[in-house]
Amino acid sequence: MKTKELQKLKSSELEPFYQAMEDDPMLLEEAFEILLEMVNSEPKSAKKLALLIKEDFHDLYKEIAALCKSNETKVNTPSCCSGL
Repeated sequence: MKTKELQKLKSSELEPFYQAMEDDPMLLEEAFEILLEMVNSEPKSAKKLALLIKEDFHDLYKEIAALCKSNETKVNTPSCCSGL
Protein backbone atom coordinates (compact mmCIF):
# COMPACT_ATOMS: atom_id res chain seq x y z
CA MET A 1 0.00 0.00 0.00
CA LYS A 2 2.78 2.45 0.88
CA THR A 3 4.55 1.72 -2.41
CA LYS A 4 1.46 2.68 -4.42
CA GLU A 5 1.07 5.87 -2.39
CA LEU A 6 4.72 6.76 -3.01
CA GLN A 7 4.36 6.07 -6.73
CA LYS A 8 1.33 8.37 -6.91
CA LEU A 9 3.18 11.05 -4.99
CA LYS A 10 6.27 10.81 -7.17
CA SER A 11 4.17 10.89 -10.33
CA SER A 12 2.31 14.00 -9.22
CA GLU A 13 5.58 15.68 -8.22
CA LEU A 14 7.07 15.00 -11.65
CA GLU A 15 4.08 16.30 -13.58
CA PRO A 16 5.36 19.95 -13.63
CA PHE A 17 8.73 18.67 -14.89
CA TYR A 18 7.07 16.76 -17.74
CA GLN A 19 4.86 19.74 -18.56
CA ALA A 20 7.87 22.07 -18.67
CA MET A 21 9.64 19.76 -21.13
CA GLU A 22 6.49 19.61 -23.27
CA ASP A 23 6.26 23.41 -23.28
CA ASP A 24 9.94 24.08 -24.04
CA PRO A 25 11.54 21.97 -26.79
CA MET A 26 15.02 23.18 -25.80
CA LEU A 27 14.50 21.92 -22.25
CA LEU A 28 13.38 18.57 -23.62
CA GLU A 29 16.46 18.35 -25.84
CA GLU A 30 18.74 19.24 -22.93
CA ALA A 31 17.14 16.65 -20.65
CA PHE A 32 17.36 14.03 -23.38
CA GLU A 33 21.03 14.84 -24.03
CA ILE A 34 21.84 14.50 -20.31
CA LEU A 35 19.99 11.19 -20.16
CA LEU A 36 21.84 9.88 -23.21
CA GLU A 37 25.19 10.89 -21.73
CA MET A 38 24.30 8.97 -18.56
CA VAL A 39 23.23 5.89 -20.52
CA ASN A 40 26.25 6.06 -22.81
CA SER A 41 28.62 5.74 -19.84
CA GLU A 42 27.08 2.36 -18.93
CA PRO A 43 27.53 -0.23 -21.73
CA LYS A 44 24.73 -2.48 -20.45
CA SER A 45 22.33 0.46 -20.24
CA ALA A 46 23.30 1.63 -23.73
CA LYS A 47 22.51 -1.79 -25.17
CA LYS A 48 19.18 -1.96 -23.32
CA LEU A 49 18.21 1.49 -24.57
CA ALA A 50 19.19 0.59 -28.14
CA LEU A 51 17.02 -2.52 -27.97
CA LEU A 52 14.16 -0.54 -26.49
CA ILE A 53 14.35 1.98 -29.32
CA LYS A 54 14.54 -0.78 -31.94
CA GLU A 55 11.63 -2.78 -30.52
CA ASP A 56 9.23 -0.12 -29.19
CA PHE A 57 10.02 3.14 -30.97
CA HIS A 58 10.01 2.18 -34.64
CA ASP A 59 9.80 5.72 -36.04
CA LEU A 60 12.81 6.84 -34.00
CA TYR A 61 14.70 3.70 -35.01
CA LYS A 62 13.95 4.34 -38.70
CA GLU A 63 15.20 7.95 -38.39
CA ILE A 64 18.44 6.78 -36.78
CA ALA A 65 18.92 4.07 -39.42
CA ALA A 66 18.31 6.58 -42.22
CA LEU A 67 20.88 8.97 -40.74
CA CYS A 68 23.41 6.14 -40.49
CA LYS A 69 22.83 5.15 -44.13
CA SER A 70 23.15 8.77 -45.19
CA ASN A 71 26.50 9.08 -43.39
CA GLU A 72 27.76 5.80 -44.89
CA THR A 73 26.92 7.04 -48.39
CA LYS A 74 28.81 10.29 -47.81
CA VAL A 75 31.87 8.45 -46.49
CA ASN A 76 31.98 5.96 -49.39
CA THR A 77 31.64 8.66 -52.06
CA PRO A 78 34.90 9.94 -53.57
CA SER A 79 35.63 13.53 -52.63
CA CYS A 80 35.21 14.68 -56.24
CA CYS A 81 31.60 13.41 -56.19
CA SER A 82 30.54 14.38 -52.66
CA GLY A 83 28.32 17.20 -53.90
CA LEU A 84 26.33 14.94 -56.21
